[in-house]
Amino acid sequence: MSKKVLPIGNITSAKDVGDIAVRFRKMQQLTQADIAGLGNVGVRFISDLENGKGTVQFDKVMHVLDLLGLDVVIVPRD
Repeated sequence: MSKKVLPIGNITSAKDVGDIAVRFRKMQQLTQADIAGLGNVGVRFISDLENGKGTVQFDKVMHVLDLLGLDVVIVPRD
């Protein structure tokens, strides 16, 4: 039996993604430097992501979210 995981919320901005990323990083007791090292990205990138900078590279965002154990799922609006 699979465990159903509820969505965390609707994402309407880069800031929403950053808020979720920082929350999950802190839940795992990781520093920005820890995630940067694991993801082979700079600490500045992690900071920009967590602060909602809209111009961060999408593929790197996806990689960091994967490291944090997060999936991105797109569904049609009701």
